[in-house]
Parts: sequence; C-alpha cells; structure tokens
Amino acid sequence: MKQQMFEREIHVLRNTFRRLLRRHARTNLIKLIEKTHPADMAMLFRYFVDSEQDQLFAMMRPHEHTGEFMTELDESILQNLLADVSPDRIVELIDPISASDQAEIVNLLPDEQAQDVIHLLKKEEAEELEEILAYPDDSAGSLMYTDVFTLHEETSAKEAISALQHEDAAEMVFYLYVTNDANQLTGIISLRDLVTTSPDTMLKDMMIRKVHTVYPDTDQEEVAQIVSQYNYLAVPVVDHDENLLGIVTVDDVVDVIREEATEDFLKMAGVGKDREILLKSSWENAKSRFPWLFASWIGGVAAATIIGLYENLLETTLILAAFIPVIIGMGGNIGTQTSTIIVRGLATGRVNVGNNMKILFKEIRVGLILGLLYGVLLGLFTYTRFMDLSPYLGIIVGLSISISMLIATTIGAFVPLFLNKLEIDPAVATGPFVTTSIDIVGVTLYFLIASFFLPLG
Repeated sequence: MKQQMFEREIHVLRNTFRRLLRRHARTNLIKLIEKTHPADMAMLFRYFVDSEQDQLFAMMRPHEHTGEFMTELDESILQNLLADVSPDRIVELIDPISASDQAEIVNLLPDEQAQDVIHLLKKEEAEELEEILAYPDDSAGSLMYTDVFTLHEETSAKEAISALQHEDAAEMVFYLYVTNDANQLTGIISLRDLVTTSPDTMLKDMMIRKVHTVYPDTDQEEVAQIVSQYNYLAVPVVDHDENLLGIVTVDDVVDVIREEATEDFLKMAGVGKDREILLKSSWENAKSRFPWLFASWIGGVAAATIIGLYENLLETTLILAAFIPVIIGMGGNIGTQTSTIIVRGLATGRVNVGNNMKILFKEIRVGLILGLLYGVLLGLFTYTRFMDLSPYLGIIVGLSISISMLIATTIGAFVPLFLNKLEIDPAVATGPFVTTSIDIVGVTLYFLIASFFLPLG
C-alpha cells in the first residue's frame, strides 16, 4: 500500500513538472524543485526525457539541496547532464557540498573537464579534493568526510559541550573523536555519554579507548561489514600512524551495501556488474551481456556434442531424451542456489576462512539429501510410467539426477570459495560458469550411466 502511494505521488509530481515546463513557468518550477526532496528529485529524473532533464537542471541554484540531488542521481544521467556544462557552473554547484561528495561527482567527468573543475576550486578545497581522488575507487578514503569535529583528550566535559555548541560545520557529531597533541586518535565518546557525565570529568577519563578504525585504502565493502556488525553510525579513517584523516558515515555505508548487493546480483545473473544497466541503451545492454551468454552458448554446444556422441544409444532408447531437460534443470537450479548462498555469505562475512570447509561439506550433504530424494521420486515415476521398457530405466534416471545434484552443489559451493581464496570476485562464479559446467557434467554422467546399464537390460 505504501509503495502504491509513493508511486502515485511520484506520478503526480512528474505530471506537475511537465505541465509547468510546457507553460514555461520558470519561477514556479524553481520553487517546486527546491521544495522537492533531493532523493525524490533524483528519482523523478529517470522519468524525464533528455530535454526535460536539461531544462530543469539549468534552473537549479547552487546550494546544498542541489549538491545532494547530484549525488543521488544515477551516474549515467549525471554524466549526460554535465557533459555540456561549463566548469565554472559545475564548481558553483558543487561548492556547498563536502569534499567526498565533490570527489564522487568529479570522478564521473572526463579527465580534461575534471582538471578544469579542480583548478577553479579554492586552493584548500582543491587540495582536499585531490587528496580524496588519489585514493582507490570504492575505498574508505574515497568515501570519507574530512571535516571532523575533534577534541583534545585534556578537555573537560563542560568545555567539550561548549565547543560543540559553537560548531556548525562538522559532519556526524553523534560521536566525538578524541585526539592527542600529535592528532592521533586516542578514543571516542558518544554524545549521550558526554552530556550525562560530570562537567569536570576529563575526556581521557571517560572515552572508549578501543576504537574500530579503517585505513584510507580499506575496501568499502569491509567498511560496510564493520558498520553492519557493530551498528555504528560512523567509522573513523586513520593513517598508519593513527592520525585521524576523516570518517565514513552510515548514510554512505547504506549506499555501499546497496551498490555492492546490486553488483553481486547482476554478476550472479550473468549480466555484468553495471548497476545502471536498465538505463543503458539497447546496444550497450546487449554488449554487456554478450560475453556471459557466450559462455552459456559454449556450454550448450559442448552438451549438444556430447549428446551427439551417444546418438546410437538414443536411437535404441528414445525415451532417454525426454529426461535430459530434467537432469540439466535440477542440477543447474541446485547449483545456482548453492552458489548464491555461498556468495552472499562471503559478502556479509558469514562465510569466512574459519568456517568455509564446514560450509562446503554442509552444502554437499544438502545436495546428497536432495539428490537422493528426487532420485527416488524420479526413478519411481520412470519405473511405473515406462514399465514396458527397460527395467533399468528408473535406475538410470534416478541415479543420474542424484549424482548430478550432488556434483552441482559441490561445484556451486567450491568454485566461489576457491575464487575468493585467489582474491577473485566470487560473484562471477554464480552465473553461466557454474550452470554451464553443471550442464556438461550432468549430460555426460547421464549417458555414461545409461550406456552401462542398458546393455544389461
């Protein structure tokens, strides 16, 4: 119901914008833009054609609202909007937002345009932006806010509260970061603890000294795991000398979790990892899927070749062909299920070095149980349905599907774990690679078992 209400509101808002655009009601449009939440505005832009997007974007005034809207926009839409915008205008629009958000936007620009934007920024802002851009993409350094409110460990609680009341530019003051003379992070205090303690208590006497920190080059997925596991609102980023460089806040981590999950699901489905694939043209969409489908095509050709090798067997017992889709389908399904569970477990940290072999053998046992169950069911069905044919047909089909499902779970569990050990993204294993290999193995086993039993009949 809430989803329907939201969709209705978006639909009404979109029509209102279009009606005002037709009337060239610039003043009303500017007011409506500034009253619409940046996240809603970013979603609305998906429904506008290019000309409507350009007109609305040109009316946006430089303030934090516009900057937040730009960070919420789909990357492909933002790239199109900024393609013909002057560097001066871009600087004007991104000036009110944080350096990390600026870096996110500048990263999408062509090199020449990005350099022009950096040169036009104030010296301090340009240096801060270049520092963030120097960190690897998808790292803690590229996400962090550098404007962090810190207090010296020799400060009293009363003085800390007073300093906090006069601070209006810092990001995320739910946590207070305590440093020493060398700007090294020595502890952390929650805002709640600060206001409920005695005014004369020194920060060094009340702070939590054991702080979970990350380095600038720490992968964003690892940062997300820390926030998720400990329910933090922010994670401090330090250098190797424990100097505080910035913080990664929970709102950025939520975006990271969503992006990483989307990437994993797309790769597991075998359609690449472009999170904005739905916004790409038909040609770009097809181009990204081609390599993955080519792997499936190779597997299909290999399976067809194997079937061709047993042509004589099929001619004598034609009913064997009827069970090929069942053997391939059941093996492929259970293999994909297992791969998905393992990849998701690796992404969330539930599968790790300490328990990966335990998980592997557990999935193999699951494959054995399900394989035996469906093997018996299919074997009995085959025996009763085709009683007038070979008495071994039920054994052939039942044994084939049992072994196929057992091998499928083994491959589906082992391949992601093996790739993860080699530090290769395990999500790539769940697509066509697993299903294709299972198809080939399943068909081969089926005909090997059939060629063994049928001569006995």
